[in-house]
Parts: sequence; C-alpha cells; structure tokens
Amino acid sequence: MSKNELTAESNGHSATAKANPEQLEQAEVDDRGATIAKVEQPLIIGGLTIAPRTRHRLDLPVARLPTQTMMSLPITVINGAIAGPRLWLSAAIHGDEINGVEIIRQVLNQINVNHLVGTLIAVPIINVFGFLEHSRYLPDRRDLNRCFPGSPRGSLAARIAHLFINEIVKKCTHGIDLHTAACHRINMPQIRANLNDPATYACAQAFAAPIMIHANTRDGSLRQAAANLGIPILLYEGGEALRFDPKAIDAGVRGILRVMASLGMYELTGDDLAVPESRRVEQTKWLRSPRSGLLHARFTLGQQVNKQQLLAEVTDAFGEQRTKIYAPFTGLVIGNVQNPLVNQGDGIIHLAVLD
Repeated sequence: MSKNELTAESNGHSATAKANPEQLEQAEVDDRGATIAKVEQPLIIGGLTIAPRTRHRLDLPVARLPTQTMMSLPITVINGAIAGPRLWLSAAIHGDEINGVEIIRQVLNQINVNHLVGTLIAVPIINVFGFLEHSRYLPDRRDLNRCFPGSPRGSLAARIAHLFINEIVKKCTHGIDLHTAACHRINMPQIRANLNDPATYACAQAFAAPIMIHANTRDGSLRQAAANLGIPILLYEGGEALRFDPKAIDAGVRGILRVMASLGMYELTGDDLAVPESRRVEQTKWLRSPRSGLLHARFTLGQQVNKQQLLAEVTDAFGEQRTKIYAPFTGLVIGNVQNPLVNQGDGIIHLAVLD
C-alpha cells in the first residue's frame, strides 16, 4: 500500500481510499511503520446514530399536516469508514426546482460506502410542502431561502430552516445547494459563490461548471447562514423549474463528484477525471423588456454575444410595432425567460459581463 492510501477494517472487510495531506497528518503509525487512518466517528442526526461504514435512510420530522400526517425531511447518510470531510447536498429548497433532486439521486447511486472517506449527507427535498404542490413556496407563501437561520418557535419556514441548520449544516464541513431558474426561466449550468474565499473558490474550481459567478449572499439565504458559520458552500444553478434538463443534471452530478474528489472523499475514474475549464465572472446583469408584447429571441442559452449585437425583438400581436433589443456589452447568456409573453420591465436575458 502506498503512503497516500489509508485502510480501515471492520467486520473482516477492508476499504481503500485516497487520503489527502490533512488525513495523513491526522493518521497514526503502528509499530511496523504502516499508516493507519483514524476511523470515522458515529454521526447523530435527529437522535439517530449512524455508525461508520454504513448507509442509512432516515426521515427527520418537520410538522404535521391538518390531517395529522407527519411531514418529514428525507435524508440519506453515507458514513465512510475513514475520517474526513462531511459534505451535505441539498435540493428543492424551492419546491418546484426538481433538477437537484435527480442530481442527488444519481450521485447517491454512484457512491460506495466502502470507498468513501468522510461523510456524505444528502437532503434531496428540503421544501417537501412546495415539492408536493409543485410550488416554489411554502403553504404560507414564504420563500424558505429567505428564512435562514430560522427559529424553533417562528413560522413554518423558520422552523424548517432552524431544523436544517442544526441537524445538517452545523454537522458538516462543506455544502452544495442545488437550484434551477424560477418558473418560466432557464439557467445554463453555473456556480454562484463567494469566490474571494479561498476554500470556497477551490471547491468552485473543482466543480468546473461552465461558469462560476462571484455573488454576494442574500439576507436569509442558506448560503448566507452557512457562510456565517464559516462553512464553504456552493450554489449550483441549472435548468428550469418543474422540468428535467439532462445537460444541467449531468453537469451537476459530475461537478459534485469532482468536488468530493478534490476534498479527498472519493476517487474519480474514467471520463470524470477530465476537468473542463470554468470561467470566472464578477458581474451579471438582467436586460429588461422596454415594452410589453411578444418576445422573439435572436440568441441561444450559453451563447457569447458582442456589444451592440441584436439579441431580441418585442412585437405586438399584429406585428405592426417592433422594438429591437441590443447587447449593451460583450457577455455570455447565462439565463433567459422562456415565456414569450412579456410585460414592460420584465427581465428577459441574463448576461454575464465579459468586458
């Protein structure tokens, strides 16, 4: 065995995984000079103990419906045999953003507990209420992603946020929160994060989405709450609400596996070893419709456009009035409206500034 490999034994089985320098520093050496990994410690979530080298599915109670049926957060925990980072994956904080649910499902299907260093905690549906109703919001129309860190005695949104922070986030070293565009919009695969934080930037580079955007946190967001706890977190955007986008899903799955590899949690093989270039962007801007009417796009998602290039036209229903929209700067189309019926002032094209 090479010195940068660690072995843990339990019940007669052994697992080998690549170790990063921090793990080697924490490892012990036996009387033969062999490196012995520190065994991962049991993890407690919702009062349930998850032992090392186990995969466990659990439901974390949230609240009861008026019918007295309990609504719970579905959670999968894969606790490796060897001590290492603890990464959480979360999706559907907005209940209609379902690409992240599928991304997490595919990631979980690829992880073998015997080959995992550290712990993976997956919460594919945070906003269970919105998910069941095909809605972005909770029943009281609150946006869950504006209610963190929450409160144990506040609104339903505040209570869910408080539960998630205390049972999941505070027990992790890193996080990836998965999103799509809002209803009637679409986003190209992208990372939004505090790229000025070295640990967060390293994760964003490892994820290798086509574009990574330096973005300030929003008040009440999960990203802000995690950052305030000193936990590096990535926000992944890709696709649109209530629709699977195969390209966005694939980019999300590959990105998560790359981040896990960069943290020393898992070893990549085959095509996943290739890391595409990710372009860093400091600023983005929405172009808004100058009038109400029907939008005729002259661009495609992910297209680089030049300053003064024609991007779209807005006409009336009879084609008698036509307003042209030009790019105010050189940029990349990272998102756009999908519904051609637009009102004056609607955001129609989201451009990353490349000037």
